[in-house]
Amino acid sequence: MLDSLAAATGAAAEDRVWLDVIHKMDEVYNDLLKYEVALEEKNAALEDSQQFISSVLTSMSDILIVCSRAGVIESVNQALSALIGKSEDELRGRPIFDLLADEASRQLAGTAGALPVSLNCTPRFSAVGKLLGMVVTGRPIGELQRAYQALRRAHEELKHTQQQLLHAEKMASLGRLVAGVAHELNNPISFVLGNAVALRKYAKRIGAYLAAMHGGAPPDECARLKRELRIENILADLPSLIDGTVEGAERTRDIVDGLKRFSAVDRDERERFELVSVVERAVHWVAKAAPERFQVELNLPEPLAVVGSPGQIQQVVMNLAQNAVDATAGLPQARLAIAGRSADGWVEIEFHDNGPGIAAENLGRIFDPFFTTKPVGKGTGLGLAISYGIVERHGGKLAAYNHAEGGAVFTLLLPLAGVA
Repeated sequence: MLDSLAAATGAAAEDRVWLDVIHKMDEVYNDLLKYEVALEEKNAALEDSQQFISSVLTSMSDILIVCSRAGVIESVNQALSALIGKSEDELRGRPIFDLLADEASRQLAGTAGALPVSLNCTPRFSAVGKLLGMVVTGRPIGELQRAYQALRRAHEELKHTQQQLLHAEKMASLGRLVAGVAHELNNPISFVLGNAVALRKYAKRIGAYLAAMHGGAPPDECARLKRELRIENILADLPSLIDGTVEGAERTRDIVDGLKRFSAVDRDERERFELVSVVERAVHWVAKAAPERFQVELNLPEPLAVVGSPGQIQQVVMNLAQNAVDATAGLPQARLAIAGRSADGWVEIEFHDNGPGIAAENLGRIFDPFFTTKPVGKGTGLGLAISYGIVERHGGKLAAYNHAEGGAVFTLLLPLAGVA
């Protein structure tokens, strides 16, 4: 009986062992399945990464070389193969120095196939920081030259467009000042014309008197003719007539010269000039074309010599003065106060009008190209933007703010000559 019980107990223990083994085998099998699924996912991700890297390397226009620490080529991209006409299999295992031109090849560059290339070299490390080799990237010099030429052409086109915008804004300013300039020219021309008419009349009288004298008229007749034609008065009046005519002609010439300098296309000329005279001339022209209620107060110290383009600075001042005219339109009494001061090698000129000022939301955009608060057709939005650029090119600054007592203030800051 005891033997039978022991046998039964041993059989039960053996069954439990086999069940444990089978259970463990199931667990291992399930783990293997999980590992296999994870491995397949990682293999798929690895293939995707390899395909992505391969597509990137294939699409690169720059050449790429991966080499070992000894300088042996391990991999290259398609751009290098296409450049030198050798496949990756042909290049793999060769020293990278075989790709570099020797002295003879450099002397025959352009005829023997040696290609100038701009190269960059970067070390390649393992995950633990060990140096594995180098990665060399490069671009043929010809491509760099073409890129530089395209950039230079774009720069020249931009400069040309900038000059066109600058000249267009000048012409727009001249159009606004036509009435004032016409009035400015009318005075000296009228003066010259009046003097010329008087001189022509005097010339006829003098001619008649000289004809009588040279024609053999008696002395009494000549004396009578001299009194009737008032020859003595004519001779006394001639110097003032001639001086007045010359002065009017010179005044006309100065106005025309000023217009020519202002309207001419600037060539980035730099010359020393007196800022006060430029400001006075610009403001004078704007004021002539403005309504009579527009008054200008000038308070500028002299001298204020600066270096740059007087025509461009005149355009800046005209834009600022015209901006004050527009800002004060409709006011019964319009005023622009221009004050200047110099210190520490700089001159600062303030343009303060008594208009409504600049809206807070527009202060940050006042110098943006094409930004304008005027109705359509009344402004290009380029005047202040171009002025800002001109002042910057002269090494200065142009700013705007609202005065505490009302009105807008524009400040023009420029370096004095001989300092900056």
